Amino acid sequence: MGSSIYNQNVPSIIHAEQLTKVYRAGKVDVQALRGVSFSVEAGEFVSIVGPSGSGKSTLFYLLGGLTQATSGKIEIGGVDFATLDDAERTKMRKSKIGFIFQKFNLLPTLSARANIEIAYDISGRTEPLDQAYLSHLADLLNIGKRLEHRPSELSGGEQQRVAIARALITRPSIVLADEPTGNLDTENSDIVLEMLQRSNKEFKQTVLMITHNPEAAQIGDRILHMRDGHITGIEAGKGSLSPAV
Repeated sequence: MGSSIYNQNVPSIIHAEQLTKVYRAGKVDVQALRGVSFSVEAGEFVSIVGPSGSGKSTLFYLLGGLTQATSGKIEIGGVDFATLDDAERTKMRKSKIGFIFQKFNLLPTLSARANIEIAYDISGRTEPLDQAYLSHLADLLNIGKRLEHRPSELSGGEQQRVAIARALITRPSIVLADEPTGNLDTENSDIVLEMLQRSNKEFKQTVLMITHNPEAAQIGDRILHMRDGHITGIEAGKGSLSPAV
């Protein structure tokens, strides 16, 4: 299975090797990851699918530098997260990675526009925000007329689309999406998946999507299956939302 998980002779933008993660629950050690290894090429769309408790969300947090592995190695753009201190890890997250979560995590007192802009402000970039790019994202996500509304005035689907614009506003090289359609109906799920595919194809961003939904996973170029903290299988995705002919 190694030759399928690792893309040989191609530079990897994400490389994970023998990752383990152990949580302490009272007096019991819980193994969330048990030696996970894989790589993702720059510009690839990879789906990771598995049931609840399979370890896929733990993997998401490790890949994003939001928590540290118990053992093993994670390289992002050739840099090993384990060699970075907290400040350096935070800087890498802000400069290279866009996050999309199942819970939208929008600031309730700010408008949709301000929620997007604040992500750019805290990224540390010195150049002014490209308002034309913000408008382009909003139009693609069909929220252009909702930018001055607060989250409480938006539907769940609109809030997730604002969250996607927030993730993409810094033009990250990597987009990590954790169950991005988990709280959405079919129509809004399709919009979100189409936008993730567009960010991959049009904006040339590497996308890694965690999902429990096998249908949504098919949008990926590759699908990694997880269970009980292991990668148990790999298959080619359709690379689109179109049903198989």
